[in-house]
Amino acid sequence: MSFIKTPFFRKYFLPGFVFQSVVIGGGYGTGRELVEYFLRYGPVKGLLGLVCVTAIMWSVSLAVFFECVRVLKAYDYRSFFSKILGKFWIIFEILYIIAMLIVLAVVGSAAGVLLRDNFGIPYFGGVTLMFIAIGFHTFKGSEHIEKFLAAWSFVLYAIYGIIFITAMIKFGPVIIKNFRNSEIHHGWLQGGFKYAVYNFQNIPAVMFCLTYIETRKEACGAGLIAGLIGIFPGLLFFIAVVSQYPAVLQSEIPVVFLLDKIGIATLLIVFQIVLFGTLVETGTGFIHAVNERIQSVYQADGKNFPRSLRPVIAIAMLTLSTAISSFGIISLIAKGYGALSWGFFAVFVIPLFTVGLYKIMNAEK
Repeated sequence: MSFIKTPFFRKYFLPGFVFQSVVIGGGYGTGRELVEYFLRYGPVKGLLGLVCVTAIMWSVSLAVFFECVRVLKAYDYRSFFSKILGKFWIIFEILYIIAMLIVLAVVGSAAGVLLRDNFGIPYFGGVTLMFIAIGFHTFKGSEHIEKFLAAWSFVLYAIYGIIFITAMIKFGPVIIKNFRNSEIHHGWLQGGFKYAVYNFQNIPAVMFCLTYIETRKEACGAGLIAGLIGIFPGLLFFIAVVSQYPAVLQSEIPVVFLLDKIGIATLLIVFQIVLFGTLVETGTGFIHAVNERIQSVYQADGKNFPRSLRPVIAIAMLTLSTAISSFGIISLIAKGYGALSWGFFAVFVIPLFTVGLYKIMNAEK
């Protein structure tokens, strides 16, 4: 995959694939999030929330954010939000750390359940394996993480494409029927909005690879593309899982529920291996953003960030998130994610489209 190193790919597509890699593990890798924020409102309304609310919000916000990062030349969240929020930037960091711990708890719990239920590995054995993998990738640094996240994204696209095709072949008439007979449930606009906003917590994980962007055209183009790259696998899965509506609404890991119904044992095994790698991606992206933030402090003092600290920070964050994972995936997603959405709207979305846009226009002048 030598094209990953080409300037065009790094400018326009790398940010999108990194964004997707981080979003998919904490955003819809298990399928629980898509059920909670979209499918619960019915197939038609859920689809509208996913495409007409979340996808548009992601693309537009990422385009503005990428350009703001380029103008301010701030490539870690501490540097960026100190220029956008001033002395109140610490509020974003508090929310980010809380969100990161919840997401790590979700992916850790999902990893434990997956390996326990399907490969006979004890729950905490699966969690430990994920922690070791995340620690390894964070130790290797930015260039390695770029390659890992981008390459794994193609694997994700392939597996989600296969799931979509097999579901359409086996359940096509059922999917069409469920869309036609969909009940109208209110709240889909709010569901799409909350899902879009809480996923802005993933943005700091993308910042380290925005250094390749040099012009406004590149920043805006990369942002618009990133939103579409991020949402597309989720769209494929949403359409496929409509075949199991409404029974799937109570499933802890809907994607496994769907694959059980499809009945192809090999596909189920392959997807679970890919999903485990995806959970590792998400954890790696979040913790790498924290490492980049700490590195910026060392650089400001004229010091080098000790490489050995990277896995130490990862282990500390992951250990703390293990305790949180005891609350369960469904509870964490329904309560934790929803509450954080409004916090990120206040400290990210509003400042970005006010102070951020002002700084972009002022820089142009």
